[in-house]
Amino acid sequence: MLLPTKGVSSGRALMTIGSEILEDLRDPMSVSALWERYNTRQAAENRAHRITFDWFSLALAALYAMKVVDVSDDGYIRTARVY
Repeated sequence: MLLPTKGVSSGRALMTIGSEILEDLRDPMSVSALWERYNTRQAAENRAHRITFDWFSLALAALYAMKVVDVSDDGYIRTARVY
């Protein structure tokens, strides 16, 4: 599920989706705005198997668990600070 396997293609692996989320997360934004940006890019690329919001949120939760993203004081998702 996190990585591609026999049953999960590389395009649906949570690490692949997480890397695409990070590409879209240039500035802090709400989850819904991030989803809109990600979903728009999926549509523009004309993907055969589009990712649903629940799969998107799992990838976002994985990024949060790995401390790659965090939540700012105003509730926006942002890339984690490197100390």
